[in-house]
Amino acid sequence: MTVESVKPVTPGTGEPSEPPVAGGGVPLLGHGWKLARDPLAFMARLRDHGDVVRLRLGPKTVYAVTSPELTGALALSPDYIISGPLWETLESLLGKEGVATANGPLHRRQRRTIQPAFRLDALPGYGPIMEEEAHALVGRWSRGEVLDVTAEAFRVSVRISARCLMRGSYMDARSERITAALATLFAGMYQRMVVPLGPLYRVPVPANREFNRALADLHRLVDEIVADRRASGQKPNDLLTALLEAEDENGEPIGEQEIHDQVVAILTPGSETAGSVVMSLLHVLTEHPDQVDKIREEVKNVVGDRPVAFADVRKLQHTANVVVETMRLYPAVWILTRRAVTDTELGGYRIPAGADIVYSPYAVQRDPRSYERHTEFDPDRWLPGGSPNLPKYAMTPFGVGNRKCPSDHFSMAELTLITAVVANAFRFEPAPGSDNRTHVGITLRPRRLLLRAIPG
Repeated sequence: MTVESVKPVTPGTGEPSEPPVAGGGVPLLGHGWKLARDPLAFMARLRDHGDVVRLRLGPKTVYAVTSPELTGALALSPDYIISGPLWETLESLLGKEGVATANGPLHRRQRRTIQPAFRLDALPGYGPIMEEEAHALVGRWSRGEVLDVTAEAFRVSVRISARCLMRGSYMDARSERITAALATLFAGMYQRMVVPLGPLYRVPVPANREFNRALADLHRLVDEIVADRRASGQKPNDLLTALLEAEDENGEPIGEQEIHDQVVAILTPGSETAGSVVMSLLHVLTEHPDQVDKIREEVKNVVGDRPVAFADVRKLQHTANVVVETMRLYPAVWILTRRAVTDTELGGYRIPAGADIVYSPYAVQRDPRSYERHTEFDPDRWLPGGSPNLPKYAMTPFGVGNRKCPSDHFSMAELTLITAVVANAFRFEPAPGSDNRTHVGITLRPRRLLLRAIPG
């Protein structure tokens, strides 16, 4: 890779300069072909050429931010909003009126509506459901058959999200359809982001037809869920009830489209990201059997001989550190985009209004400038004092600022509980046909992880 310039200030002017341009672009696709072919390596190398670098995706110029400090500044600054290639791609799935894609006053109001469901004092109410699903997961594995980890991980994450946040038996029958639809959709969305060939994705070839069928099925499922809740006349204390009773800035009930998009936002990003992390955790437990031993020892000391419970989670420090280290090396959300709303500068470089900015938590969290033994799996680096020189914003698995994931504590409790229950019950070995190479889509996960669960 070559660059045009590495100086952040135009010589003799003191004015912010244009960031360097990465080499290797090709006609029509620009750098999109590199992002499609080997995106993780491409993003990881960009910092070698500057803290801000220009890329070309099709006809567009995109600015890549590579340092922890500047990714934090980008996320916290009001000069940049949620937008850009990633979010434009996701709008076909998440809609424009859900908390994941909204900006400004609409986003702030939506955050106020959903935040009570994720307060720390609300989490124990989800404990019995999380426990039931985690123990049911290992119960299904007791037969000794080969596990399709993709299906199992999505199933448990969808069921926990749906049953905790939208209580009702009608979710049981639909969780499998939701799981199948999401797997198809997220597989196709990354290509649509990095190779923006809009009209071609409407050509009725098999891949596009499968994508469109899955998208239609997911939206149909959401409409069914809302209709069933209304028909039941029930108002359990859950997030779906909060949405159905929410009001807009004028004190009027929020519109049907916003309710729809909000339900999609509840089901989709959380289930996809949590499911991807569960897959990576099972890969880690297979590759690092010593971590299984350490988790079991911790569970024995904390829990004893009874089943692991939600109330134990806060005491399972090493298990939680295994989760955090897994998210460092295998972040589900590996790429994010923003858009500048005004002419501004970042790190001494000029960023024009309307520019799209991209950054990669994967690259930041594996940067050798921030981490010793940056590719080594070491949960102890998260012990107090374990990483004394870690730069701020070098590890932000749930984001920062007003776009920080509202379900961060919910997700950590869920993932820690699942890890403790699974590791305490089984060891794992790869089964024939397993492929643990990284699948790169909108999220990261193992490509096709097939494992044999060995009790004891």
